[in-house]
Amino acid sequence: MRHSLPIVPQFYVTAPQPCPYLEGRMERKLFTALQGDNATALNDSLSQQGFRRSQNVLYRPSCTDCNACMSARIDVSKFTATKSQRRAARRNGHLQRRATSPWATEEQFDLFRRYLDSRHAEGGMADMDVFEFAAMIEETPIRSRVVEYCDQDSGQLTGVCLTDVLEDGVSMVYSFYEPEMSRTSLGTFLILDHIEIAREAGLPYVYLGYWVPGSQKMNYKAKFSGLEVFVGGRWQAMTNPEEFSEDSHPLSTPPIAEQVASISLPEARGRKL
Repeated sequence: MRHSLPIVPQFYVTAPQPCPYLEGRMERKLFTALQGDNATALNDSLSQQGFRRSQNVLYRPSCTDCNACMSARIDVSKFTATKSQRRAARRNGHLQRRATSPWATEEQFDLFRRYLDSRHAEGGMADMDVFEFAAMIEETPIRSRVVEYCDQDSGQLTGVCLTDVLEDGVSMVYSFYEPEMSRTSLGTFLILDHIEIAREAGLPYVYLGYWVPGSQKMNYKAKFSGLEVFVGGRWQAMTNPEEFSEDSHPLSTPPIAEQVASISLPEARGRKL
């Protein structure tokens, strides 16, 4: 008899730890394993409900004290570039996009280390070694790509994004770039180019991860038109960021059992025993 994984995914909660976005807060995550024959359908379904992928895990914030973290995505059909975003596109017009299979390289890791040391030296990934980096890139049970950006003249690698391909869009799982090129708004350019990737593929959304009101690290996401955030169990258009604020009321977060019960799961594929 062939043994198979449970058809219904099991959900768990992490222990509280310091929040990386809001000082003095504690974060907690609701998560489930991403594996088995139904991994792609599960990733698609839960991504549409505010979850994010990290290797073979899907998670979303489930903090006891606030619900500030909101999953964000860009509706490609409603996006119009601002003047500063058009300048960013021109400044980085010399970069050439190259999409590859999710395979880690030493060149990527060297760029990753320079980026962390410059931008996130105190972050949770600061001590990541080459093996952990390779796991982040390569451990994916779904359709993923590494999108590289290289100088078309020198061939130098200047930007990388680990990107998942969903049924309704592309998800920017993690991106990093040459810190010395921050003045060219390279981070903005990576998002702009993923909007183009989605358009070229006929996909309606670009998933950006979480937007957190009050967090300087996340302010850049609110500058993109067509932005939607997942609030109260549905996607809502963000026309004014000030309309979306954190809720720290002790009853603002439903109990874990209610959160899990409200999650819509895809139908499992037939399994042979």
